Amino acid sequence: MNDRMKNPVPARTVELALVTGGSRGLGRSMVLTLAQRGIDSVFTYRTREDEARAVVAAVEALGRKAVALQLDVSESARFAGFAETLRAELRSRWSRDTIDALVNNAGTGLYAPIAQTTEAQFDELVNVHVKSVFFLTQKLLPLVADGGRIVNVSSGLARFSMPGYAAYAAMKGAVEVLTRYMAAELGPRGITVNTLAPGAIETDFGGGAVRDNPQVNAMVASQTALGRVGLPEDVGGALALLLSDEARWINGQRIEVAGGVHL
Repeated sequence: MNDRMKNPVPARTVELALVTGGSRGLGRSMVLTLAQRGIDSVFTYRTREDEARAVVAAVEALGRKAVALQLDVSESARFAGFAETLRAELRSRWSRDTIDALVNNAGTGLYAPIAQTTEAQFDELVNVHVKSVFFLTQKLLPLVADGGRIVNVSSGLARFSMPGYAAYAAMKGAVEVLTRYMAAELGPRGITVNTLAPGAIETDFGGGAVRDNPQVNAMVASQTALGRVGLPEDVGGALALLLSDEARWINGQRIEVAGGVHL
């Protein structure tokens, strides 16, 4: 038995988190909800620097600190350089060398039947949803503090099946399996790893269909036990729960935030 198993690493209170894809949608809600709970953030954005700056300003208005770093998670060759940039930001902005939590949230959607899904579309989903979670986490492991948290974002579509989302849901299924293996391998460092799986949420994801199409919104609500679709703050709150001290013993689990859809 190794020394860490003899002397388990205690859970760490989360004071600083890295959220990928934090400039819009669920990621934006996550960053703002964490700020409301006294947690600072570094978050990534892909192209819209104006949106990222707006999130930083909103966090600062709440009395917390945030830094926005550009990163396209589909480009794994950039992860090593990103890790060095992150290290420099941690030292200059927070006088520290580690983050307490990593939230792998960045993602893109795809609606296409299996017969019409192209190999290029499939490969893009692999890069964004699977390779990024695996290899970005790998590169950032030296920067995640012992006793910290990792949360990988999945989807309700990994549990229930809706024609047209096969490729996307398959990626999220891979993320859920990977999460369990991460939890097993990182346990000796006291790092918990869990999956957060949102259902249909009112954001601009997938062209904003759930938010902007009344028929789609009503259809999803009718199939949900709580009678409505999800809001971004529902998911932000669930993330805050997983990063709280009270969740320190939750590990290797899939937490669906969907209001009881398709029960």
